[in-house]
Amino acid sequence: MQSLWMLAASLLFACMGVCVKLASSAHSAAEIVFWRSLLSFLFIYAYARSRGLPLTTPHWRFQLQRGVSGLLSLMLYFYGIVMLPLATAVTLNYTSPLFLALFLVVLAGHRPPLMLWVSLGLGFVGVILLLHPVFSGEQWLAGSLALGSGVLAGLAYYNVKELGALGESEWRTVLYFSGLSTVGAALWLMLNGEGFGAFALRDGIATLELLGVGGFATLAQLAMTRAYKRGRTFLSASLAYSTVVFASLFGALLWGERIGPDGWLAMTLIAASGLLASHYSRTPSRGGKPA
Repeated sequence: MQSLWMLAASLLFACMGVCVKLASSAHSAAEIVFWRSLLSFLFIYAYARSRGLPLTTPHWRFQLQRGVSGLLSLMLYFYGIVMLPLATAVTLNYTSPLFLALFLVVLAGHRPPLMLWVSLGLGFVGVILLLHPVFSGEQWLAGSLALGSGVLAGLAYYNVKELGALGESEWRTVLYFSGLSTVGAALWLMLNGEGFGAFALRDGIATLELLGVGGFATLAQLAMTRAYKRGRTFLSASLAYSTVVFASLFGALLWGERIGPDGWLAMTLIAASGLLASHYSRTPSRGGKPA
């Protein structure tokens, strides 16, 4: 049941995506990443201080690896969005559950049942059917970098899982990631030549949109971190695909985007991926642990 936190995270990430789309009319990608990270950091920091919780961590090495890999993944993802068709960039980023599975096998020695690999592959096929990515030959560099966002996201989620196994709290993991991302996004803004004006908020509506981005991102990160900490890893990874389902439904409800027969088939495949992973993740791996 703890893996179902990933469904909550997916819904919240989709809500964040709605706010990102709304905010993009007044803010650049670098600005959105900066405010997303800063607001998340401030929310968690205020929570920790109000509860008198310790901010230091004995697991700084994993926190650093999670923060750097997550930030680089985010930056490459946004680069892919700029240089590639949106559906292609999103699809390449959503290879992250597959790479997470590879990291678990190579670095942690997990040996999941074959059907768990099938469930992850089935979910990815559903993502492809839903988003209809297109790719031309001259986009190989941008495509490779966007694929790198999926690799690094998989590494970030692996570190989230390891931090959970070490007993690190969800809020502290989100705090460190948000802090590193804030610094990285601020440097990105300055390197882009956007200047100090980029750190200023716009009118009231634009500010509310950024608050939505930061608020939903914070809650989504907390739910995702809990899913990987307390749930079954492969099931959580499979359920992560549901973000594109929620995003597609929001697109249909809010912007009148049409979902054709292949879209409904894709959603069925993603749902089947979650059901398969739910069933087969109860089977102990060859390492003796549930997957």
